[in-house]
Amino acid sequence: MADHVHLAYDYPLLGAFWTVMWIFLWIMWLMLLFRIITDIFRDRRLNGWAKAGWLLLILVLPFLGVLVYLIARGRQMGEREIHHVQEQQKAFDAYVRQAAAGSAGGVEQLATLTDLKNRGEISEEEFRRAKEKILG
Repeated sequence: MADHVHLAYDYPLLGAFWTVMWIFLWIMWLMLLFRIITDIFRDRRLNGWAKAGWLLLILVLPFLGVLVYLIARGRQMGEREIHHVQEQQKAFDAYVRQAAAGSAGGVEQLATLTDLKNRGEISEEEFRRAKEKILG
């Protein structure tokens, strides 16, 4: 048995503060590291050897590698992030426009079918089959 048992109230407040601070700094470090690795692979102007070199530097000498990367390429990181977000927004807008155009055509076709059925030019069975075809 141990001579001294550590209880939760034996842990000093300053010790808890330092523990929380180190955990916070560790999480910040991981976020920065992953952000830089993502930026390395996202940059289309770097060739494969340059990407491999930056990645090797960051993995072998992490603190020095991150510091050098931020000094050398930190300003363009934000610009590349903005460009990436703009490309995603353009792709999303194009998808929405395409989906809206496709659904608008279906609405017009359903309106025409309903009008034909109301005038008696097509039967209920023909209306149902055409409607399933449009919605299908």
